[in-house]
Amino acid sequence: MSLDGLQKKKTIDLRKKHIGPSCKIFFSHDPIKIVKAKGQYMYDENGQRYLDCINNVAHVGHCHPDVVKAGAEQMGLLNTNTRFLHDNLVLYAQRLQATLPDKLSVCYFVNSGELGNSRSL
Repeated sequence: MSLDGLQKKKTIDLRKKHIGPSCKIFFSHDPIKIVKAKGQYMYDENGQRYLDCINNVAHVGHCHPDVVKAGAEQMGLLNTNTRFLHDNLVLYAQRLQATLPDKLSVCYFVNSGELGNSRSL
């Protein structure tokens, strides 16, 4: 592997070998290999810039310093899933629900919002 990463074909071959087929890839005929992102843009291995209207970052952008800092601080303390009891989970759900109508009182936290790719619901 070079400093630039794997060749696109090698990445595709390894994905076919090691990633389950239910994890779909965008643009399967000619997939875009994204190597970095900043703000609202993603960049492929050739430096081509793409406006990211697909991922869940449009409101703050990729690599936003405040989000990176908050994530690093939280991961330095605890990085686990919602199957363990932890105050931050219920306090965040409570804060979120307070912004919604009373009928919307239960939260389901997922890693991407793409329920079709979730293995357990």
